[in-house]
Amino acid sequence: MATPRLKEKYLSQIVPGLKEKFQYKSVMQVPKVEKICINKGIGAAVADKKLIDVGVEELTTISGQKAVATRSKKDISNFKLRSDQSIGAKVTLRGDRMYEFMDRLMNVALPRVRDFKGVSDKGFDGRGNYTLGVKEQIIFPEISIEKVGKINGMDITFVTTASSDEESYELLKALGMPFVTKN
Repeated sequence: MATPRLKEKYLSQIVPGLKEKFQYKSVMQVPKVEKICINKGIGAAVADKKLIDVGVEELTTISGQKAVATRSKKDISNFKLRSDQSIGAKVTLRGDRMYEFMDRLMNVALPRVRDFKGVSDKGFDGRGNYTLGVKEQIIFPEISIEKVGKINGMDITFVTTASSDEESYELLKALGMPFVTKN
């Protein structure tokens, strides 16, 4: 299997660039993306159990890896929710699949968002991780619009080894994340 092009770009161009910019003593200090977690909450699944299967299938199609259903931890009577009831789907990508997904997300899916001006740079958590919210699953070309019964969003979290938000921002920007340009 061929090495993903984003991984090659990271190793050949981004590592030397970030090492020079942040004055790292070793290439092992250069931050990298460890994993990508994709999470999809399906609140309507309390009433209709089939929505969980559809959500898991969509995440599996988008990511190229089997997604799993997430279960509630406690009872919440206002939402008619019982503990251990399926309420969403999630998948965690690592290695080559992660780089392939990141490449497709940045170059194919995000530009398909209506009125796209870039992603916000406010999604950092202070520890170098970045979370991005997607409002519609139909931005991914793998999803057929005819088969979609309900439009759902999802959260995509990039977990990095960066120690600060600035390092993580520079890493993701170098990988090709289309952040909003400030005027």
